[in-house]
Amino acid sequence: MTTRATGQTHRPGLSEGPAVGSASTDDPSEAAGPARRARRTAGDSTAGPPSRSASADDPHEAARAIALRSLAMTDRTRAQLTALLARKGVEEHVATAVLDRLADVRLIDDAAFAQKWVASRHEGRGLSRRAIGQELRHRGITEDLAAQALGSIDAATEEERARSLVASKLAATRGLDIAVRVRRLVGMLARKGYPPGLAARVTREALALEADVDAPERRYLDSMDGPLSDLARLGE
Repeated sequence: MTTRATGQTHRPGLSEGPAVGSASTDDPSEAAGPARRARRTAGDSTAGPPSRSASADDPHEAARAIALRSLAMTDRTRAQLTALLARKGVEEHVATAVLDRLADVRLIDDAAFAQKWVASRHEGRGLSRRAIGQELRHRGITEDLAAQALGSIDAATEEERARSLVASKLAATRGLDIAVRVRRLVGMLARKGYPPGLAARVTREALALEADVDAPERRYLDSMDGPLSDLARLGE
């Protein structure tokens, strides 16, 4: 009788693969994001976080494990990781040494974080330069790095984005009273951080271009000269 040998399929190591929908590890673009590099590092059995007992004996390794777990979820600024380690009871000199090392290998990169944040928040959410600057400061980005990242948004770029936001909302306001339409559109821009004067001007010009604007509505729009700071606070 012939005995059939049972083959055993070789299984890869326990390192984490890319998340669903993410780039393959063979894709060189994966190296561009600190969070992706952190996931790869955290999943590497030779470079990943140490065992619990090893971490308990070495505060630097414990701090490194905390930081890598956080970075594996999303990109973080150095200030955010400093605050996280402080909340976990990591001593300041230990945190500084660990974060210095992570910065050396670019798992922490505040300049890259700021650039990506500006692009995402301006294009994706339509936020103004001022609003994005506040978000960057809240996340611990320095004024110099914030200014460099925000340099991609000049006055013309900001106005163009404001106009596109108004255009995307015009249809939803049709049929409403002209004053209500103005308040909603100006208020929407104000909540995204656009200056009242700019918000009022692009709203007025967008509404004035509509083919079905009647004479009373046009007179109302013509009366909107000047900054409408009150309207900007009345968004519905």
